[in-house]
Amino acid sequence: MQKITFALFVMGTVAACHAQWLNYRDPRTPRTHDGKADLKAPAPRMPDGKPDLSGVWQVEPSPWTELKPLVGNMNDVFAPGDDLRDFSKYAINIFADFKPEDVPLRPEIKAALHRQQPEGDPCLPGGIPFVYLLPAPAKWIQTPGVIAIASEAMPMLRQIYLDGRKMPSGADPLWQGYSTGTWEGNTLVVESAGFNDKTVLDAMGHPHSESLHEVARYHRRDFGHLDVDVTLDDAKLYTKPFVIKYTLLLQPDTDILEFVCEENERDNKHLGRQ
Repeated sequence: MQKITFALFVMGTVAACHAQWLNYRDPRTPRTHDGKADLKAPAPRMPDGKPDLSGVWQVEPSPWTELKPLVGNMNDVFAPGDDLRDFSKYAINIFADFKPEDVPLRPEIKAALHRQQPEGDPCLPGGIPFVYLLPAPAKWIQTPGVIAIASEAMPMLRQIYLDGRKMPSGADPLWQGYSTGTWEGNTLVVESAGFNDKTVLDAMGHPHSESLHEVARYHRRDFGHLDVDVTLDDAKLYTKPFVIKYTLLLQPDTDILEFVCEENERDNKHLGRQ
């Protein structure tokens, strides 16, 4: 359990944010008879007929029965502001669905993880898909040519290009890589690559190399639910590709807030000294 304490502490610096825009009811939101957002209404469409994925989204928490085996006693790993019942199991351990002996990590990498704790700076950007698995909202803004995603947890703008461009070859690696999207019916298929190797996949500290390649499929099944199917492939560190599936929940009548990690930050100088 000690191994994930550091990463969960870092997550406490971002997961305590709460999106809000007070006293505003979005007129585009369908309503039930009692005035609440109708999250089961049909998914909205763009003028060209494609599904509109715009909105403020946050990962659906995993059932506690699936989280408890990963974290044991919650009090052992709590960080200020964290409630682990709000987390996706994949944020804790991206291999939550695997038996330990079946995790496709190459043996030499697994041995290195056992010898050292994951280290990092809580004010550096989070990786993909890790940042979207945290209980913090992200705002999607869709146009015909590009989708922009602004995450409250890690204030960087990710762009998914829908204009038919090809993935760049030999480009400088980036924190969030490069992403292009195409439509397969009502499902958006996003290919991402060109990542640097400075982020991790989860709180356990599972690493990735610059060879990481991600294919994510996004399907807005109704107004309030965005189903995500992600395939991760990194042949340098893992023996085979692996898949995670999760759902993003719409956060109606709200917006993301500013988050400045460095403001009043006093903890970074102490990290790594335990």
